[in-house]
Amino acid sequence: MRVVLRRPDFRLLFAALLASMAAESILLLALAVWAKDLTGSDGMAGATIFAIVAPMALAPLVGWVVDRYRRQPFFVVANLGTAVLLGPLFAVRDRADVWIIYAVAACYGLSYIALSAVLSGLIRQIVPSELLADANGVLQTVRQGLRLVGPLAGAGLYAAVGGWLLVALAMTGFLTAAAVVGLLRVTESGSPGAVRRWPAGLGAGLRHLAGEPALRRALLGYGLGSLVMGFTESLIFAYVDLGLHRDAAFVGVLVTVQGVGGLAGGLVSAGVVRRAGEVGALAAGVTFFGPAALALAYPRLWLGVGALLLAGVSLPLTMVGLNTLVQRRTPTELLGRVTAASEALVSGPQAVSIGTGALLVGVFDYRLLFALVGVVTTAAGGYLWHHRRLTPPPSTDPPTPTPSPVPGPRRPLSTVDHEVVVTTRRTHGR
Repeated sequence: MRVVLRRPDFRLLFAALLASMAAESILLLALAVWAKDLTGSDGMAGATIFAIVAPMALAPLVGWVVDRYRRQPFFVVANLGTAVLLGPLFAVRDRADVWIIYAVAACYGLSYIALSAVLSGLIRQIVPSELLADANGVLQTVRQGLRLVGPLAGAGLYAAVGGWLLVALAMTGFLTAAAVVGLLRVTESGSPGAVRRWPAGLGAGLRHLAGEPALRRALLGYGLGSLVMGFTESLIFAYVDLGLHRDAAFVGVLVTVQGVGGLAGGLVSAGVVRRAGEVGALAAGVTFFGPAALALAYPRLWLGVGALLLAGVSLPLTMVGLNTLVQRRTPTELLGRVTAASEALVSGPQAVSIGTGALLVGVFDYRLLFALVGVVTTAAGGYLWHHRRLTPPPSTDPPTPTPSPVPGPRRPLSTVDHEVVVTTRRTHGR
């Protein structure tokens, strides 16, 4: 990771993302707390999370829009737009204004999809292919670190001074990200104007995911695991209450333990990609979730701590493996649509899984459900591991630590990239 951080262009992007991710981490939980405070309803509070996730259905459209424009200016404008759309939250006063929170949450969900899609392309433009895993690993490490403190800090600030300060801080974060990325000088390859028009261009991302063997199998295996991973969002409360016989607040301690595992996973993720390939890293991440879930079926605190550390390690491994795979196996002109489509295909099953888990925990013993999660995720990880040779590791040695002398050099297509472009054009008739 030190190698990629020596690049001036990536350091600039990293500083911008640190600001925007900090804003995101303090805002999300605070919106739910705000809705709860205004309405007194847990359901109304949970609806804010649904409002953020619901726009995922529009991911193909958002990806199509992203691919029509150059990455750097789009990223700047999207961050500025995100800061502006938070403005109406200053008008929230009482229960009658809760609709504003939901409207802003939905708009933020759209913005999140767009920012994720354009970020994937921007990283691809400024980072050489051999350092993509390192770049993604750095960002996942920071994201996991912010998850340790951001939500609690946001909820604490809201309780102390109200929502206006949170809104101001979040807006400042997104404005800072826009200003810093505006300093980047990126020579972008590809021609955004060549994106096919509505509606033919909308399905190009899904067609690429279905036609590229490594991506197809990666999403199939990860999607299978995601169908049950979300169960744990509800099961952890039953584990603490019925298994450990502690108050619900103790869940916060376990989430912190998981966050520590996430930090460790982020730090080692790039090395795992170099040694096992992208699908291999994804397989390791999904597989680690299996024994973690199985261990939680046996309620002992010492075992639970180890299980949650392992579950924490799994998340950055899966995300770094999948994000790097998408970036390396997708032509530049399709990257926005493919990133948005893959995000939807992963988040959709997870959202369904969270809702299903909330229903099942009231019917079945939580230990049985944890065992089910463990078996399914282990099977999904085994399926992915079986196909790891689709993305063999490029080298067992780390890349040579040579920093880029000029920010934002144009990255020539590698042999693998060239083959992917040719294959995709033949498949899609372009």
